[in-house]
Amino acid sequence: MTVDQSTDDEYDDRIKAAIAAAEAAGVKLQPSADVLELIRSADAFTFDVDSTFCADESIDEIAAFLGVGEQVAALTAKAMGGSVLFQDALAERLGVMHPSRDDMQRFLDGHPPQISPGIPQLVAALKASGKQVFLVSGGFRLVIHPIAEMLGIPVDHVFANTILFDHDGAYDGFDPEEFPSRSGGKAEAVQHIKQKHSFKTVVMVGDGMTDFEARAPGGADAFIGYGGVVYRENVAQKSDWYVFSIDQITRALGSGSSGNGNGR
Repeated sequence: MTVDQSTDDEYDDRIKAAIAAAEAAGVKLQPSADVLELIRSADAFTFDVDSTFCADESIDEIAAFLGVGEQVAALTAKAMGGSVLFQDALAERLGVMHPSRDDMQRFLDGHPPQISPGIPQLVAALKASGKQVFLVSGGFRLVIHPIAEMLGIPVDHVFANTILFDHDGAYDGFDPEEFPSRSGGKAEAVQHIKQKHSFKTVVMVGDGMTDFEARAPGGADAFIGYGGVVYRENVAQKSDWYVFSIDQITRALGSGSSGNGNGR
């Protein structure tokens, strides 16, 4: 099996094990005809960023850079698993990290974005088919805006968290008015996107329970779970379609099928 043309045997083994677990759990590893039709007819796609659009969890990377990586990674795992309110987990993680404006700039200068394999091609295919692309993330605008600009996504199509700094550049909390700053906020963001742009159909792609929450009434019409970075069985079981390779979505756009299924 190859996944996203990786040559890392350990990575391949991890994905093989995850696919086996997903198959045993009855996860929908093949898209239904209805899901394929939604993908092809969708007005827009909304993507989570960390561990989906990008191959890392930026908040964990920032925490490691600041020397509090293990503590924050444990809190991130709880937040993505849906076991705590997102706003509480965000406040707790940022409280541990306490990033200054200078800290964030130094991090950005030394950590170029790790775009997930297949994402540039998928974004290009979506644009070519007339679909709009949005990023809806519990991560930070300081990190995500450069990624959006790199791939030609307007920054007003980004919904993410804003870190606040005081006049000296010290950490001063986060903006609670941002949709993704709270549990259920991604659903609110997608609802807002649909209403503002008069979209009929929107597809959400992500790896976490907060991403699945976007598939709420008035929100995303289909949820594609992604396990190419982290496999979360509770999310996989709720997905309308679960993929381990972004390329599967790209192929489904035009083929009416998922190509080689699980990426094998």
